[in-house]
Amino acid sequence: MKGGGAILGHGMLYLVPTPIGNLEDITYRAVRILGEADLILAEDTRQTRKLLSHYGIHTPMRSMHEHNEEKRTSELLATLQDGEQCALVSDAGTPLVSDPGERLVRTCIYAGVPVVSLPGANAAVTALVASGFGGGPFHFQGFLPRKKKDRKEMFERLRRIQAPIVFYESPYRLTSTIEQLAETWANREAVVAREVTKHYEEFHRGRLEELARIGRENGWRGECCLIVAGVSDKELEEDQTSLWWTGMAVIQHVKAYEDNGWDRKAALKQCAADRKMSKNDVYAIYHGLE
Repeated sequence: MKGGGAILGHGMLYLVPTPIGNLEDITYRAVRILGEADLILAEDTRQTRKLLSHYGIHTPMRSMHEHNEEKRTSELLATLQDGEQCALVSDAGTPLVSDPGERLVRTCIYAGVPVVSLPGANAAVTALVASGFGGGPFHFQGFLPRKKKDRKEMFERLRRIQAPIVFYESPYRLTSTIEQLAETWANREAVVAREVTKHYEEFHRGRLEELARIGRENGWRGECCLIVAGVSDKELEEDQTSLWWTGMAVIQHVKAYEDNGWDRKAALKQCAADRKMSKNDVYAIYHGLE
C-alpha cells in the first residue's frame, strides 16, 4: 500500500511541506512519501527537481499552479479515485499557505478522497518565533496586494488587530510597504526576517520608520517576512478618540466641523478623510445628489 494509510479502492492526497531554504529541513516521513507516491504535483517542477535530486527521488512530476489548478483538479480527481497516491508540494514551505492547492483539496474532500497533511517547514512561523513577538496569538496575512490603494484598504482593516501580523513581501516593494504602514499604523515595532534558514539569514528589528530607513539606504534582498506588532492599548485608545464622529450621518459630521469654525470646503475634505471616502461621494451625500 503506497504511502501508508490509504483506504481500499481510493487514492490519497498528501500535502507535503518542503524546505524554505536549507534542504536539511525536511522530515523523514516527507522524504518517504515523496519517494513512494505515484505522482508529485509541483508548483514549479524545476524547483522541486532540485530537492528530489538531492534525496535521490525519481517519482514522476506534474505541474500544478495558480494558472492550471482548475484544469488539473478534474484530471487528478479521476487519478486519485482510481487508487493512485499523489503528493502536493509548493516551491518552498507548506502547501496552501499563500500557495495554490485549495481547489484540489476541497474537491478531494467533497469526493471522499482522503487528504493527509504532513507537518513541516513554514516561513511565517519560523520567522515569527525568532522575531520576539511569538508566544501568543498572531495574524497571518501573507502576500499583499500590489496596488498601493488596495494595500491601504487592507491596512485599514488590519490596523486594530491586537496580535502581531505576519506579511510576505517582495524585497523590491518592502521599503514602500513599511513606509505606508508607518503612515497608517504609527511607528510600531517590527521585524524584517530575511533569507530565513539560508546562509545569509538576517533579522532586522526596530520601529517601522527605522526599518524604512534601512531599506532606503541598503535595499532588501532575498525572501522576506515582515512581522509588525499589533495595535497597543494606547494606540487603540487614541484611535477611539479620533473616531468621535462614529454614529453621525455624513451631513452631521460636516456640520460639526463647520460649527467649530471650518469653512465648508475644508469640512467636506476632512469628513472624507475621516471616513476614508472620496471627496466627491461626501459632496454628493451632503448636497443630496445621491
